[in-house]
Amino acid sequence: MSAWQRDETPLTGDDGSLDIFGFLREDGRHHTAQVTSEGAAWLASAAAYPRSTLSLWEARPNSPGVLPCGSVFDVVNVPAMFGRRMLDRLWEKGPGSGPVAAHRGRMLLFAAPGTAQRLPSLLDWEEWGGAMPPVLCHGTGDAVTVPAIGAAGPGAAPAARWVVAPDTRHPWLPGPEVLLWACVRAVRAASASAVRISIFPPADQDAKVYDVSRRR
Repeated sequence: MSAWQRDETPLTGDDGSLDIFGFLREDGRHHTAQVTSEGAAWLASAAAYPRSTLSLWEARPNSPGVLPCGSVFDVVNVPAMFGRRMLDRLWEKGPGSGPVAAHRGRMLLFAAPGTAQRLPSLLDWEEWGGAMPPVLCHGTGDAVTVPAIGAAGPGAAPAARWVVAPDTRHPWLPGPEVLLWACVRAVRAASASAVRISIFPPADQDAKVYDVSRRR
């Protein structure tokens, strides 16, 4: 655990309200979209040959990789806007998230192994099926493209990027019940916003920062 993760600075705004993003913005110290060496080691542990995978990434740090699911992590794959709503719920009202990547208009939420098998049945049980976008679950036998571990060059617009990058060898990963909770609340948030009329322009979606110190 890095020093900033141990900081006990209270996450409150100027008015005393909870500000879970302020801590990461402070002094520009924290970069949740940058993979650490510990995070890279965790990702590589999912590969059949972790050392070879790390060596390849070291040689080509700006190239995306492909990793199998099912042993170290599963992945829940949702449309980008719906994924942003899920992350808002997870970070503002829930326990936070594990690593999250954006790839070709989709959001990839890394989850505990077994989630891909359990989550679809939980979603079927809910009564929001008509309002729920397609949720793809990748588990044993599947593989996903992960963003490069290195930062993109100036002016580059990578097809895949980290939203919440892995930064430890043992990241907390949400299970099916937590992601079901986030899915249902994201649907409710979308339903509520559909009936609101606002005179203000939408906020810059790319400006969202997540406080990884809250991850369990």
